Amino acid sequence: MSGAHEPTVTLNGKDVLLFCSNNYLGLANDPRVKQAAIDGITEHGVSVPASRLISGHTSPHKALEARLSAFLGTETSLVFPTGYAANLGVIPAIASEGDVIFSDALNHRSLIDACRLSRAKTVVYSHLDTGDLATKLHAFPEATRRLIVTDGVFSMDGDLAPLDQLADLARTHAATLMVDDAHGTGIFGTQGRGTPELFSVESDVDIWMTSASKGLGTFGGAISGKRALIDTLINRSPSFIYTTALPPHVCSATSAALDVVEQEPERRRHLLKLAGHLRSALTEAGYDICESQSHIIPVRIGDPQQTLDVADFLIDRGIFVLGIRPPTVPEGMSRLRISLMASHTDDHVEHLLGALVEARSEFNLSRPNPCPPPS
Repeated sequence: MSGAHEPTVTLNGKDVLLFCSNNYLGLANDPRVKQAAIDGITEHGVSVPASRLISGHTSPHKALEARLSAFLGTETSLVFPTGYAANLGVIPAIASEGDVIFSDALNHRSLIDACRLSRAKTVVYSHLDTGDLATKLHAFPEATRRLIVTDGVFSMDGDLAPLDQLADLARTHAATLMVDDAHGTGIFGTQGRGTPELFSVESDVDIWMTSASKGLGTFGGAISGKRALIDTLINRSPSFIYTTALPPHVCSATSAALDVVEQEPERRRHLLKLAGHLRSALTEAGYDICESQSHIIPVRIGDPQQTLDVADFLIDRGIFVLGIRPPTVPEGMSRLRISLMASHTDDHVEHLLGALVEARSEFNLSRPNPCPPPS
């Protein structure tokens, strides 16, 4: 692929509509965000080749962490090179043997790996099933620390965690609540603060993880929360301590992206309007969209090879949507993962919808059989 992540890109020499980018708000090529990065390169160069604790901590890092905290309404924040590194850095730093982590069955792989690295006992609860979680919380009253870990927006199914109910359970059982809102930041909530704002639980989230590489269109991850949490990470998080700092110009670009999120709420409104229309139309056309409630819309085909065939069919019609197969998703859950951008138009979405309706007839697609719940 060549070209910036705009609605139309060039794929192997062919112009196609891009429907598999995480550039949800269309900020990756925004002139203001780019200019902030250019200015940052001019002042700081393309990198600071050092860890944050040696000589890699710069004024753009400090400014971004303050900007994120002001945006999310938390005491303070810590920026990591990636969202994956942020998750790997926080859970093992606060949980260990004797603790119990309660993890949603469809959490992102970075959360799964972080739980394993912590050496705490990990108890998986059924996807979005707060009743199952409550039962499992009751079963471990002796745990030194109990940590509930969930995605805010699930990256493959596009559904939302019931954060209001999870917050209630965390209070009842004296548990710590961590939300990975990588795919919700900038998009959900009146101010764009993400799923914690959508569910009015900002003050109940103890560990708030976000990523700049989705809605904000830049790069990097961050953990936000209370000062004691961040101080712990600075001193105990290997993925923060033992890696080169995020380039300063990327921090400057992310700060500029946050400005746009606050100044232009119409971006997220348009995105969610497009998503609501497409979800309804696909359901009416007979597709299984896996309970999506967001701008991430899975179109479940079921069979892995047929999923690839449909993706190729769409390429021929000028649409780029990637087929997702096991092990990224469970057996029987192969799908096209559609992700919309605020820069898409109504006509773009109608073209996608028309091609999917045509594919349903071309491949004689029937609605896949229901899958067993994830274990």
